[in-house]
Amino acid sequence: MLTRMADRFSKLVEKYLPDAFVIAVLMTLFVFILGLFMKPSEPVELFKSFGDGFWVYLAFTMQMALLLMTGMALASVPAVERILENLASKAQTANQAYVLTFLISSAAYYINWGLAVVVGAIIAREVGKRNQNAHFPLLIAAAYAPTVLYTAGLSSSIGLTVATEGHFLEKVAGVIPTSETIFHPGTITILVALLITIPIFIVLMAPKKGIISYTPPTNSKKAAEQEENSNDTPAGKLESTPFLGIAIGLIGLIYIVFEFVNGRNLDLNLINIAFLSLGLILHKSLIQYAKAFKEAASAISPIILQFPFYAGIIAVLGSSGLAESIINGMTSIANKETFDIFTYWTAGFVNILAPSGGGQWALQGPLQVPAGLQLGVDPAVTAMAVGWGDAWTNLIQPFWALPILSVVGLHIRHIMGYCILLGIWVGFITTILMFFVY
Repeated sequence: MLTRMADRFSKLVEKYLPDAFVIAVLMTLFVFILGLFMKPSEPVELFKSFGDGFWVYLAFTMQMALLLMTGMALASVPAVERILENLASKAQTANQAYVLTFLISSAAYYINWGLAVVVGAIIAREVGKRNQNAHFPLLIAAAYAPTVLYTAGLSSSIGLTVATEGHFLEKVAGVIPTSETIFHPGTITILVALLITIPIFIVLMAPKKGIISYTPPTNSKKAAEQEENSNDTPAGKLESTPFLGIAIGLIGLIYIVFEFVNGRNLDLNLINIAFLSLGLILHKSLIQYAKAFKEAASAISPIILQFPFYAGIIAVLGSSGLAESIINGMTSIANKETFDIFTYWTAGFVNILAPSGGGQWALQGPLQVPAGLQLGVDPAVTAMAVGWGDAWTNLIQPFWALPILSVVGLHIRHIMGYCILLGIWVGFITTILMFFVY
């Protein structure tokens, strides 16, 4: 039954879902029009906030672009490819392929969501190569589905923010230790429940016919290999020597060690330096690394193109008062027992319009935490409710699927039917559990 439903729904989504960039522009116009209704006398302020906000996440956009390119360049090292191939070979059937992909991607998401963007894409591709009877769009959905788990992981943007001294809500909520957020028994309960039930749901959606197997992209690795430069000249020798890559890579790794010794947590910058340094060390030469980096370049274009629009949306949501109206409207009908659930639903809706955990917390936290305190709700519970809601609708909001889709060469419409059905299940089970565990 679920297989037929997933098949029909997937085909329906493929027919009507436009490109992710079209969705980003439509959402921008939608939020802007609503903002004009909220503040019809101040249209200039909305134009200004959109323009000012457009470049707020420029540094983050570059971080994501480098994450993809350095990660893919590292994955192209023969030794790394062999490790991934060994892991991928463990799946002997289509169902094993879905479950293995989900579990490996989940482990990566728990460690760091930025790391998981690359790991999920590459392991799905490697598993797909060896399992031609696995439906590749569903395999990619399995790799992307653990995005709903990141808020309970070690890189939880909200959980780590509120645990940091001097965070912007410290005067209201205090410093909240991770034992009350990401390591809270309720958080762990939801995490385990999703880890168990999501792969079962994915297997039950697997199509029995019309299988779309993995198809290698038509890139020209052979052509690249034929473009080797001559090593007979001084320039050629510099390009082909492994010494330069090893030297500069070791500098990067030593820097990372010192940062960890001084108490720094793992973040996107450290992951990027680690990927870059390891890639430089493990590739045969600087010219080989440059070629691998160039081959990865096409994966970054959706991120660079679309994220400024979502940054603009976040700015308009704040300046127009639209976000405040949405949040206040939802929480006004809540009581102490249901506040976290309404917060979860509100965060899920806001995330569709503004897909950024940190940006959403900056927008929603100052409104949600005081409202919860008035009802006697622990700020730690409010923070996790926002975090779970933000992660939940990542399955519906296509932006965060773009990196993995760019790596494997699929379109958003190929996986979104499965992701929306998964989103319905995740929303249902998380809502039920949240009522009892927090």
